[in-house]
Amino acid sequence: MAEAQREAWITGIGIVSTLGEGPQAHWQKFMQGAADADATTLAPFIVHPLAPMNFDTQIPKKGDQRQMEDWQRIGTYAAGLALDSAGVKGKADILSRMDMIVAAGGGERDLTVDSTILSGMPRAQNQGGFLNERLMSDLRPTLFLAQLSNLLAGNISIVHGVTGSSRTFMGEEAAGVDAVRIALSRITSGQSDIALVGGAHNAERPDMLMLYEFGRFNLKDRYAPVWQRADAPGFALGSLGAFLVIEGRDHAEKRGAKPLAQLTAVLSGRSRRKPGGVTAALEDLWSKLKERVRPGQAAVLSGATGTAPATAEERVFLEAHGDLAVRATGSYLGHGVEPQFVMNVALAAIALGHGSLFPPLDETGLERPMAGELQQVLVTGVGHWRGEGLALVERAG
Repeated sequence: MAEAQREAWITGIGIVSTLGEGPQAHWQKFMQGAADADATTLAPFIVHPLAPMNFDTQIPKKGDQRQMEDWQRIGTYAAGLALDSAGVKGKADILSRMDMIVAAGGGERDLTVDSTILSGMPRAQNQGGFLNERLMSDLRPTLFLAQLSNLLAGNISIVHGVTGSSRTFMGEEAAGVDAVRIALSRITSGQSDIALVGGAHNAERPDMLMLYEFGRFNLKDRYAPVWQRADAPGFALGSLGAFLVIEGRDHAEKRGAKPLAQLTAVLSGRSRRKPGGVTAALEDLWSKLKERVRPGQAAVLSGATGTAPATAEERVFLEAHGDLAVRATGSYLGHGVEPQFVMNVALAAIALGHGSLFPPLDETGLERPMAGELQQVLVTGVGHWRGEGLALVERAG
């Protein structure tokens, strides 16, 4: 558990998704109940594609863009937005000691090379020689078939000049939880003054959809909001990038930065996924935070995926705490796996800035209007297969 001793402020937000870029675009779409899902491009799979982006505004060198795949462009772009938001873009004295913590998957594969190898192997007289020749001639230098996860951190460092310590976490949804947890822990303990934390995900990848389909995790054929998928469970993957600038209150005040929200606590767990395991894990995490939660002023932003049985078991937990208004952001954004938790912490900060929740997008009755002024948000992150997390985000000041 990361628990605030020294106050940790969120001073920068950089988010991109199917809803657009930045806090204002996302809030407008949430208020409109806009869920932009694509059921045709990669049919039968449902995805939430990235909104059109002009990557030049945050990655000005075309050479830098060319050597990145989409997931890296998304992440590097979102990181630049976060630095701009925090007012530290281009400030070498701060960037040179800014810590960077990234949640990332294994990186994108080169599907052209994959296809060449798969189609050529059966016809090759010397299959080992053919494979070696293709790998030597078709792949970029120093890379293998899938890009390294820490390349995102490297490109952020190159493009934006963030050159403090760097960590990259892998491990699907749990990676995002731990990225935020470690950032908070370092800030509150005084090991770090300011950190850039986040990740990126490209959902529009046939190879990843195929891999997830082996586990029967994908939502297929017809879009439905997260809580309305009980009859046909699955996640609709979403392309998104989310980065936060988190810093100690004293550090922020010294440079005249204003808080968007305060990050008070982040907890992570890894329950055994036996029946009821998710519900029990969330109750255990909740027990460590419940004394701080103020009834009537708190709500939940859920990272529920829509997969079974994880989402049904998270719902049992949420229904047991029916005094908390609930919203599932995946109904709007899709599921971004590694950066989903970071995105939801960012959305919690945005909602706190407005002092209210956006309207429900749910016909099952779980999501209800909230009457009081929003002062606190609990963010849940339940992995589709492993890992649980809970964060408390509060209005600062």
